[in-house]
Amino acid sequence: MSDLPNPRGILTPDRPLADLTWLRVGGPADWLFQPADADDLARFLAALDASVPVFPMGVGSNLIVRDGGLPGVVIRLGRGFNAIEIAGDRVTAGAAALDAHVARRAAEAGLDLTFLRTIPGSVGGALRMNAGCYGTYVADRFENATLILRDGTQRTITAGDVGFAYRQTDLPADAVITSVTFRAPGGDPETLAAVMADQLAKRDATQPTKDRSAGSTFRNPAGFSSNGRADDTHELKAWKVIDEAGMRGARLGGAQMSEKHSNFLINTGTATAADLEDLGEAVRKKVFETQGITLEWEIMRIGRR
Repeated sequence: MSDLPNPRGILTPDRPLADLTWLRVGGPADWLFQPADADDLARFLAALDASVPVFPMGVGSNLIVRDGGLPGVVIRLGRGFNAIEIAGDRVTAGAAALDAHVARRAAEAGLDLTFLRTIPGSVGGALRMNAGCYGTYVADRFENATLILRDGTQRTITAGDVGFAYRQTDLPADAVITSVTFRAPGGDPETLAAVMADQLAKRDATQPTKDRSAGSTFRNPAGFSSNGRADDTHELKAWKVIDEAGMRGARLGGAQMSEKHSNFLINTGTATAADLEDLGEAVRKKVFETQGITLEWEIMRIGRR
């Protein structure tokens, strides 16, 4: 790799990534860059050889890093990017702020972003994948965001620039989201706190929250998430078609489809990234063979096998 720029932040060669992902697997990044602030990031990207690939990494909650590691530079935002500011009905959060923290801070201020409370990960990742649950998505509350593009230029985007769809957007893969502003409806803080407590209880009762997982493994074939209500339909939900394919609890090496929730891929303690991805592919194959349905990955898989 050509010489890299000399930033104010931390630049680490051959940095193992397994400890930075929820599944605790994966090889090293050629370089891991933790910028000091947005200006440091912009200057670094502007000076970085355009042929060097860049991957913005959140908190690793929705990610399999393959065992061969990642080429180029992985960018991970830290404390300089996790502030949460509230003004009127708008909540602006740094991209590294955790979704759960944003939901709690908003509720304390009488603003309803409760849908974020049980979504794993950080705000930047939530925007990139249009995360949502209980019938509300980032797209429903999104006002604007700031990005730093691969060439180091900063840009402010609004909803028309994002291309929101179910569990995806069309944001450039190498653009680094630095902050997101939501517009939130009002609510009573105590009521909002109670809603979030109920959501957490439901999550803990139905999902393997104490296991090493990366959240939902596959998108729902129905094209929408659960709404959490009594009238919710489970037809064409990922967990349902996995169950019907007989793959609940399926194992490969140290990887397993959870017995508690069959759309959760878990590392039982000894899994490699290949175990996890290969088990996921085996589930996809079985679901297609038995039901003619092609499951789409929700977990991002990146790097060299």
